[in-house]
Amino acid sequence: MKYDCESIKNKVKSYQNEKRYLHTIGVSEEAKELAKIYLPDKEDKLFLAGLLHDITKEFTKEEQLKMCDKYGIELQKSIAPKLLHAKTGANLAREIYGSEIVDNEVYNAIYYHTTGKENMSLFEMIIYLADYIEKGRTFEDCIILREYFYENIKNATDYNAKLEILRKTMVFSFDLTIKNLISEGKRIDSDTVNARNYFLNCKLVQKET
Repeated sequence: MKYDCESIKNKVKSYQNEKRYLHTIGVSEEAKELAKIYLPDKEDKLFLAGLLHDITKEFTKEEQLKMCDKYGIELQKSIAPKLLHAKTGANLAREIYGSEIVDNEVYNAIYYHTTGKENMSLFEMIIYLADYIEKGRTFEDCIILREYFYENIKNATDYNAKLEILRKTMVFSFDLTIKNLISEGKRIDSDTVNARNYFLNCKLVQKET
């Protein structure tokens, strides 16, 4: 499918401040780079998902909660307000662009890009990781994870080895997030805990088609 990315960029930009928009473009570009490693046939679609992943990030908590009510989003008690944009963003993106463009693959990647979840698809993992390690990120954990992934991926000799690097990077990302939340005395979303436990024991071996 052909995506009118320029039109989508302009739409997304109308919802975001300059700093958030630059991050959005960074995530899209990073997703495209990761796609070259893992899902080369979905580069354009991953770029699209990157563009849409933070579409409601600038909305207030009150606006987020109203949207959750509008879309029938059931919230876990453990969810932090700053994570709501992933849930509302997936729904607003689908409302604007329809289910043909924001299909289940794109929708779920946006919906879980902040928390992760058990049994994530490669597509979902790429958007999650791109959001964490895009080159504009200057937080210490983001830099550490970005360096970890790219230093290790250089030594991966085949596709399954690259998948194993991805699995380990996912675990490392959840470890960093959980440690940071604990140090700040904040709640940990149960999807994040479940995702971390899942990736500890799973084995990524097959390329998705």
